[in-house]
Amino acid sequence: MSQQPVVIGFDLDMTLLDTRPGIAATWRALTAKTGVPVDADLAVTRLGPPLRLEVAEWFPPERVEEAVGIYRALYPDHAIAPSVPLPGAAEALAAVRTVPGRVVVITSKLGRLAELHLAYLGIEVDRVYGDVFHAEKAEVLREIGAALYVGDHVADMQAGVLAGIPAVGVTSGPCSEEELRAAGATAVFADLRPFPAFLQGMISVGRAVSGD
Repeated sequence: MSQQPVVIGFDLDMTLLDTRPGIAATWRALTAKTGVPVDADLAVTRLGPPLRLEVAEWFPPERVEEAVGIYRALYPDHAIAPSVPLPGAAEALAAVRTVPGRVVVITSKLGRLAELHLAYLGIEVDRVYGDVFHAEKAEVLREIGAALYVGDHVADMQAGVLAGIPAVGVTSGPCSEEELRAAGATAVFADLRPFPAFLQGMISVGRAVSGD
């Protein structure tokens, strides 16, 4: 019997990468470009949901799409270089590879911007799915046959539940352990450093292995 590689999904912002410094810089550049004040320090405490929702907190409805376009144009020059991997991220991805497994990034960020982050940091993944959130992430997880999803937002945990797979939460983002567990997290860690041991435990009881 041959075992197919297990597929593990990861969120990007505040799960694999600390993107807050670069995103804050992008918001400040957007303010400079548009003249619309944005509290960048507040905005980066709410990472996770789609960009349009945060833009709508600062811009009138008729300017939201314009602001989204400007923000995304500014993003590569302001957000990529300051972002860094979070503790345990590299080890978590390496642990998936040793299973053997496939690493898939599923994020509300545009795929091309997520790929810029990964390329800049030299992080190799098998596939990036961008511009998806909550139930849309669940659809991707089902489509790719993921065995596990890892994220920092309650919507990530709910995506795992909707997809019928375990979800692992990290409190490096905006949500507390209590919030993540209430949303359906199977396990919650402060960061990804405990993930390799957790994954091995899941494999040992057959909960993260697919194929025959």
